[in-house]
Amino acid sequence: MSTKSYVPEASESTRINRSSHRIPSQVVDKQPELLPSRKLWIVSNSSKSSPGKHLSDWSQSGAKRFFDCACVISMLPILIPVFLLIGLAVRITSSGPVLFLQKRMGRHGREFTIFKFRTMIHNSDRAHHPVSTTCNQLFTPVGPFLRRYKLDEVPQLLNVLAGHMSLVGPRPKLPAHAISNVPCRAGITGAATIAFAREESVLDRVPKHLLESFYHSVVLPAKQQLDEDYMVSATFISDLKLIVDSVLRRWDDSIIEGLFESWAQQHAETLVVPSRTGSENAIIHPVMRTHIDRHASAGEIRAY
Repeated sequence: MSTKSYVPEASESTRINRSSHRIPSQVVDKQPELLPSRKLWIVSNSSKSSPGKHLSDWSQSGAKRFFDCACVISMLPILIPVFLLIGLAVRITSSGPVLFLQKRMGRHGREFTIFKFRTMIHNSDRAHHPVSTTCNQLFTPVGPFLRRYKLDEVPQLLNVLAGHMSLVGPRPKLPAHAISNVPCRAGITGAATIAFAREESVLDRVPKHLLESFYHSVVLPAKQQLDEDYMVSATFISDLKLIVDSVLRRWDDSIIEGLFESWAQQHAETLVVPSRTGSENAIIHPVMRTHIDRHASAGEIRAY
């Protein structure tokens, strides 16, 4: 099932206009802030602001919290063996702690500690890249498998019971990546999660020296817009659909692929993008071929 079924028409600006070469300026340039009421998202800049968007009744209801806790508690007989098996696999395949703990931004901008199964080599002296791709991290032997099937996220069910997170909501960001204060609990899955589930493989095709810029100017605003538009119209049924699609891994790559292709078109004359396979012999992204087929000067195309 496509992510489009969860996202109102207002989010179409985020999906990508194939005839345009950039994300709409209202998505990229404006930074959202939380109004004092704590029930509105507002998109504003230094010169003007637009009306805030109310969260749906379901998004801020006690019934949603009850549903989250009831789901987790009822699944404990299955979750506990799964938790133990994954923890054992992490322990015997690499040295270091089983769980990876990290500070994330939660409801109303409050920090909390998120729990994950560790998927990368433990080295306290080595800082991990803030933007992960499939090739810029040192994964454990079982790390890629856990990432692929989102099994590293299972411990976040403890965050749900603790009240830090919900089953469905905006993914909690690193403090450095937080571009808004979110007036609802962060989620294990959400509209942006479905759309960006395989973002690491796409980010791996972005030149290293432009990775941070691409992530902050393109990916983060698009994620925020998707999550914002979803939470203002979320219902019990739409949450249930997202949970089912996440469990069945029904991802929708069309949004991130569209964002990447649009961004690549903007930089077509100055970039060589690596192939999806990550081979050393980089290939030209299909949207750039018309620029490469002609006789280009040495200064127009550069590898990285």
